[in-house]
Amino acid sequence: MKKIFLITVVFLNLLSLSSCDNELELDNPNTLTTTQYWATESDAQAGINSVYAMFYKDGLWARWIYFRLDLTSDEGYSQSPWIELADWTRFNYINYNFWEGNSVTWRDTYKAIFRCNQVIANVPKIEFKNEDDKKKILAEAKFLRALHYYYAAILWENIPIVLEPSTPNDRPEQKNITEVWTQIEKDLNDAYTDLPTEWAGDQTGRPDKGAAKGMLAKVYMQQRKWTEAKVALEYLISGAGAKYSLVANYRDNFTAVNENNNESVFEIQFGDQRKGGTDEGPSAAVSSNRAQFFAPRSIGWSDGQARFWLVDAFKKEKNKNGGLDIRLKYTLFYPDLLADFGDKTYNKTWQWGTEAWFRKGSRDYYRDNEDYYSQVNYRLIRYADILLRYAEVLNETGNTAGAYQYVDIVRARVNLTTLKLAHPEIGNDKAKFLERLKMERVLELAGESVRWEDLKRWGDLDSQAAVDKISLRDPDFKNFKVGKNQRLPIPQVEVDNNPNLSQHPEY
Repeated sequence: MKKIFLITVVFLNLLSLSSCDNELELDNPNTLTTTQYWATESDAQAGINSVYAMFYKDGLWARWIYFRLDLTSDEGYSQSPWIELADWTRFNYINYNFWEGNSVTWRDTYKAIFRCNQVIANVPKIEFKNEDDKKKILAEAKFLRALHYYYAAILWENIPIVLEPSTPNDRPEQKNITEVWTQIEKDLNDAYTDLPTEWAGDQTGRPDKGAAKGMLAKVYMQQRKWTEAKVALEYLISGAGAKYSLVANYRDNFTAVNENNNESVFEIQFGDQRKGGTDEGPSAAVSSNRAQFFAPRSIGWSDGQARFWLVDAFKKEKNKNGGLDIRLKYTLFYPDLLADFGDKTYNKTWQWGTEAWFRKGSRDYYRDNEDYYSQVNYRLIRYADILLRYAEVLNETGNTAGAYQYVDIVRARVNLTTLKLAHPEIGNDKAKFLERLKMERVLELAGESVRWEDLKRWGDLDSQAAVDKISLRDPDFKNFKVGKNQRLPIPQVEVDNNPNLSQHPEY
């Protein structure tokens, strides 16, 4: 069952600002104050629901964050006629205040964090009939704060940590990424304690203990804390939280059919029942724009597309029946889609030359174009990712032989032979296993917003030799500056307005 969090809350008008904005504070007799608002359980519930509403904002999972996580990686690129937009996917950062490429994601990230902080600061004083309900709300807020800080750390690294509700005069201090990771770990561990193992059906979409452990695994792995990551992953695979499994049909992870299934560890709930914009209000959309911006020309805006090397990668290995990897069919639109699988592209015969486009999350089975209102949920963490991460952790902790079986579970769903049979040259060589695992992650997870963090975790952005290798499949990386472009510049207006915030020195 799918639950979309439809939010109309008064308190959003109380104070809604980036942590580093300098805004006027005006009294409005028609608006409640914070002291008037936070009084009842329903206030608390509306407050936490408002945090979920941030998923539907332009800077985050409605639109622009995909340009940072998917198109900046070697999986995607942009040929948008909007030159500045395309430049921000190929490391040409001139205007650090570029709204669509940088500033709006920073703003919406800290706006989401602000809402979490309101809940964490104000809900403890509210009387609840059941104290466990209060604990759950606070745990949700900590999980969501950690999630937003995680992606901020992936994108900008050294950032302010704001843990109290902001005021217009606040000038939060910038922290090293190590401190950011520590805070994220704390929030997720605190959240895990009070989150339920599962929610009732009408609360689908809220994080549970498994989601907290899944996020913890990601955080630990980015720091190469392999032992801690192993413990977090084992909760999901063999421990108390081992309730997940792969769905039989790979495609079910990327359409509005069979959402919130057994493979989903945490997914963002989208719907197309409201056709408004992304501002606050009763008609505000709760949908995703990703498909509109990533659809082929004449079908959507076509500002982002896939690198063709992905098509070639899928075709290097046949399945047990001598056929193509079925994941290719549901991952990409490409010239031979009709010949290979009998599928047209949005009911159209191919007309896009030798290009490729992302198919995951598209609605091509329902229509012949796209718009701003895609109802397809975004699976932020799914079990296939968890299994491949566990294989990576086992390999890093000296158990390469034990890692094979977890890759094989993922391969078996799409009728591929075991990894050992397909690639006997790997043996128990740690480096060779990791190199193959990198490809296994591409084949399973391409276009799912994990590649950028993968490249950072593997150290593939840390040396010129590694970047040169990437540039062979993605020419945009010829612009990549080692020691600089692994993180975004901080929006300059934030630096200018906050004496405690410094631009990254390489910018």
